[in-house]
Amino acid sequence: MSLLQMLPPPVKPDPNHIPTEREVREDLAAAYRLIALFGMTDLVFTHLSARLPGAGHRFLVNPYGLLFEEITASSLVTVDAEGEPVQATSWPVNPAGFVIHSAVHRGREDAMCVMHTHTTAGMAVAAQKGTLLPLNQMSMEFQGRLAVHGYEGVAADDNLSERERLVRDLGDKPSMILRNHGLLTVGPTVAAAFYWMYYLEQCCRIQLTAQSSGAPLDIPPEDVVLRARNQFGTGPTKGWLPWQALRRKLDREQPGYVN
Repeated sequence: MSLLQMLPPPVKPDPNHIPTEREVREDLAAAYRLIALFGMTDLVFTHLSARLPGAGHRFLVNPYGLLFEEITASSLVTVDAEGEPVQATSWPVNPAGFVIHSAVHRGREDAMCVMHTHTTAGMAVAAQKGTLLPLNQMSMEFQGRLAVHGYEGVAADDNLSERERLVRDLGDKPSMILRNHGLLTVGPTVAAAFYWMYYLEQCCRIQLTAQSSGAPLDIPPEDVVLRARNQFGTGPTKGWLPWQALRRKLDREQPGYVN
């Protein structure tokens, strides 16, 4: 029997489904493992966070000091809007590192998941004047959907006004380049935020590769770029289909992430 015959057919997701805490924990733990798998980590630094269902401001974030490849569903720590733990934990958390996440979660009701990375490609494009170039159809999907926030130093509690500017700059977009810093994506689900982060990272890598060739860059006319952008679907189930495939991959290769 082939693998395809063994797999259940995909079931269209319910956009109105409210996930349980367990579902959010498993999805976020999977995202940490996948960020590690695709080489998008910065040792124990940076965060992926997710809002927990229910009343109040409660979020899941990684214990400070664990590699992303070590994260499990049960090791994720519940924190409040300031990044302070609201559960017993033997591992520290990094409230200063949660500043950006806190601002976005509180400023964007639809930001159920926030991802922030310090990758080589992402930081290299963040160091360039301008922004992501529409060099391929992947990057065309980001046209009009990619914000930019200027660098103001290491994000910390001593610059609370930056939170307001960061949320203002992000607007209603799903992705952002943090100048001289890195990348950020948000989504109504972990799957959506991961989709935007994975492809934003790929676009940065493609741009750097194209620029390094020294050949003239061929940018299509604006109407073509916008047409291509609009051919990509959006909505509450964004990224759902590849996310199911990625979860199956982890279930086969790293099943411990759900523990």
